[in-house]
Amino acid sequence: MTAVEFDSLVERALDEIPEELARLVDNVVVLVEDEPPADDPDLLGYYEGLALTERPANHSAELPDRILLFRGPLLDMCADREELVEEVRITVVHEIAHHFGIDDTRLHELGYA
Repeated sequence: MTAVEFDSLVERALDEIPEELARLVDNVVVLVEDEPPADDPDLLGYYEGLALTERPANHSAELPDRILLFRGPLLDMCADREELVEEVRITVVHEIAHHFGIDDTRLHELGYA
């Protein structure tokens, strides 16, 4: 799968987020990188920033939080396109949930970990 095709899967996953949640996402950029850091080669995605639940009132002048999705591990773990579409969706939801302050334990309970 080309980088452009993969990026379109990420865009599709973002478009599927319900509007009432999407409009609450604040100051976040979603990026795709080929591989995760060497110390965590199986990492599918990563939220880097300060969750909405922890932000001070004057947070607006800060650089955007980042959601990183790692193409290599996602492609490696999926047997076909259908599985990849679902795993990208789950990973996007998982990382956006961190933006809202939802931890991995709760995400696991909800089926997104």
